Amino acid sequence: MDFGFIFSSAAGELFSPTTAAYALATLGLAVHFGYTGLLNFGQAGFMAVGAYGFAISTLTFHVPFFVGLLIAVVASAIFALLLGIPTLRLRADYLAIVTIAAAEIVRYIVTTNQLTAITGSANGLAAFEGDFYAMNPFPPGTYVGMNNRDFFIRVVAWAVVAIFCTLVWLLMRSPWGRVLKGIREDENAVRSLGKNVYAYKMQSLIIGGALGALAGMIFTIPRGAVQPANYGTELTFFLYTCLLLGGLGTVLGPVVGAMIFWVVLSLTQGILYGLIESGTITWLNTVQAGQLRYILVGVALMLLMIFRPQGVLGNKKELAFA
Repeated sequence: MDFGFIFSSAAGELFSPTTAAYALATLGLAVHFGYTGLLNFGQAGFMAVGAYGFAISTLTFHVPFFVGLLIAVVASAIFALLLGIPTLRLRADYLAIVTIAAAEIVRYIVTTNQLTAITGSANGLAAFEGDFYAMNPFPPGTYVGMNNRDFFIRVVAWAVVAIFCTLVWLLMRSPWGRVLKGIREDENAVRSLGKNVYAYKMQSLIIGGALGALAGMIFTIPRGAVQPANYGTELTFFLYTCLLLGGLGTVLGPVVGAMIFWVVLSLTQGILYGLIESGTITWLNTVQAGQLRYILVGVALMLLMIFRPQGVLGNKKELAFA
């Protein structure tokens, strides 16, 4: 078993575009749940709206890259309004029910055969990333063991993560952010001070959803295709795993949580596959090993919640509202 290859592959996940996409989407969840207390179980839906909004606008309407990006963000804002208007005045569990259902509705809509010409149905859409790579300033060559395209998407993805981590950090230190934290702790107390709790919740839902939409674009551009199977309910649960790993009410927690999540997944997969190929494990095949690694990550998460429930970067004060 080649441990060098296994550990190098796991280390490569630290700064992969997928990890960056998870970090950004989890940052959106941190705005929703970690800072505002909004129980959003449909972040995968926001990611799908962003990815499909960009892909459809590029392929069907042939808009430039930045126009497609704007359309994706606006679509996520409309999606947030549709979810928030009927639910944000109610208890948090209603938002959870609506968001998880809405995310599945989005996934089923894009797989509808009648929309195949627009959404590609179950096959999805492809070949929409050309304008993005056309902006690549790096000439052909090898950069830190990667070709210029891979290096470019990594630089852009993590630059976006850094920018929005900074913006969220600044927002949460502002009076607006302090109101959000107050809503998380006791929204009735905030309401008694004359604040429009409904408006603040809506703003939080839109901002976190926009982060999810951008994450959906980063998630799909390296693949060169967007497929509905990638935006199932389990994606949102993976994002919550990243959030819990890093810490609920933190800015860097989602980034650290996403890194830990993907490194652990890569390590467990590499070790299990190596043991199977070497004949050390004969009672598993590679398909079962792929499922077993998620079980192992779940066990690790359970142990984390027992011994350090605040996450790697969180603190116990942030658990008071949970």
